[in-house]
Amino acid sequence: MLANPPVLAADPGIGGGLIQLLPFVLIFGIFYFLLILPQQRQRRKVQEMLANLKTGDRVITSGGIYGTIVGFRDTNVVQLQVASQIKIDVARSAIASLQAPEGGSGSPSGREAGKGEATGKGKK
Repeated sequence: MLANPPVLAADPGIGGGLIQLLPFVLIFGIFYFLLILPQQRQRRKVQEMLANLKTGDRVITSGGIYGTIVGFRDTNVVQLQVASQIKIDVARSAIASLQAPEGGSGSPSGREAGKGEATGKGKK
């Protein structure tokens, strides 16, 4: 008995396989540049900010507490003064951002508010 090998459909070849993977590669590339890369940059920026904290910095915690750093208890614990004679300990990772200096003219919200009032478009 002679067994004939099964007849297969036309083999698309190596080029056909690559063309089928092209949409997946393009989707991954779009996700990388629009989602993954900006998130890595933001994480790196936050880690740098947390590493450069020093006594006297005014900060905002992720819970919305404003305070001034008065000390460091541990590598992961920061002591904040939130009012006169009131100090709290928070995790370093709970600090969301640095607050702009009070005397500085670099406040973005201050520029916007001043711009709106100067043009007569302020709140009524």
